[in-house]
Amino acid sequence: MRKSMLFFVVVLSLSLCVVSTIVYSSDTIYVWSNLSNSISNTQTNNTSENVQNTNTVSAPVVDLGLESASAILIEQNTGKILYEHNSHEQLRPASVTKIMSILLIMEALDSGKITLDTPIPCSENAASMGGSQIWLDVRETLTVNEMLKAITIASANDCVVAMAEYLEGSEEAFVEKMNEKANALGMKDTCFKNCHGLDEDGHLTSSYDIALMSRELLIHHPTITQYTTIWMDTLRDGKSQLTNTNKLIRNYQGATGLKTGSTGLALYNLSASATRNDLSLIAVIMKAPSTQVRFSEAEKLLDYGFNHYTYEQFAKAGDVLNTLEVEKGVTSHVPVGFTNDAGYLLEKTNSKEVTQVISLPDVVSAPVSKGQKIGEVRFELNGEVLCQSDIVALEEVKKMEPTSMLESLFFSWFRVLR
Repeated sequence: MRKSMLFFVVVLSLSLCVVSTIVYSSDTIYVWSNLSNSISNTQTNNTSENVQNTNTVSAPVVDLGLESASAILIEQNTGKILYEHNSHEQLRPASVTKIMSILLIMEALDSGKITLDTPIPCSENAASMGGSQIWLDVRETLTVNEMLKAITIASANDCVVAMAEYLEGSEEAFVEKMNEKANALGMKDTCFKNCHGLDEDGHLTSSYDIALMSRELLIHHPTITQYTTIWMDTLRDGKSQLTNTNKLIRNYQGATGLKTGSTGLALYNLSASATRNDLSLIAVIMKAPSTQVRFSEAEKLLDYGFNHYTYEQFAKAGDVLNTLEVEKGVTSHVPVGFTNDAGYLLEKTNSKEVTQVISLPDVVSAPVSKGQKIGEVRFELNGEVLCQSDIVALEEVKKMEPTSMLESLFFSWFRVLR
């Protein structure tokens, strides 16, 4: 009796497997309108589209009434230009130059060439720098951590020259690296002559190029904001007081940096960054007539961006989307989720009109490897694909062997009869 019952269970299970295979052969698309939880189902064949995540938001033609000679506002994640005014005019950057110097220092940290604890000596050349400085002495050394504080907070010319000499042997060799990096980033309006930004003939850049290097620094070295958001600090056991030259750090909600600069010829420059509700913006002001104007106009640009745009984070890598039934697996279900982040810059008037389209099978067959593509998700606005992400298995599921399958069936049936 027990043998015939076991045979019946095996036959029934094999029949269910055939039915499951038939169901698996067709895909189901789940559509969330306006990214809500209301779901409607439609059938489609399993076609995959290779869609690039490209923003179509164009910089509007608006007049913000700026007094500065040049300005630009970009969204940090995408690099999309939201506003520009004479953005390619070549002007003197003053200490905003140090953004590129800081970028190279951060790259040296990443590569292991230096650490935050590496002691940096001061040469006669570094100690002789004018302008903003902390009056380095040739008899003292500061760590890279202390140097970064002095450069980012107090815009110390002596410290940035000391770092340049340590990293490349001379300021001239370091400046060559700066120009190489500028070329690699597509900064076509830029020619660096020094690493600090003091006025020098031919030392020029544009607000567009400043936005490019600011974005590079913030995206690839986000820990720099641990320095650029400091309002006040000290060095030399509290003997040297540092106060951030960027007043927005204290006064503007969400400010994350980045760098000020001013000389008699350059006038007043600023690269200002801020983040609110996942929207990160970079505003660059060049040749403002006064320090008050550079800060007020940077605020005006940032306010414009935050008031008119939103960055919608649709999916995050590794987030669990759903669980799928697994056929012939040692476990019956597997969690699936997104393989990459998916987000898009939108005008606020369009942010509620995005449709999420998910293509997933009803059942997957074991074995399933971790990271195996199971389906895909697309995010659309008025029929246009904004971005997409593959949906992958977040765990491994091994295939059930015949002996394990019979054992599992037996115990399942035994539990039913109890």
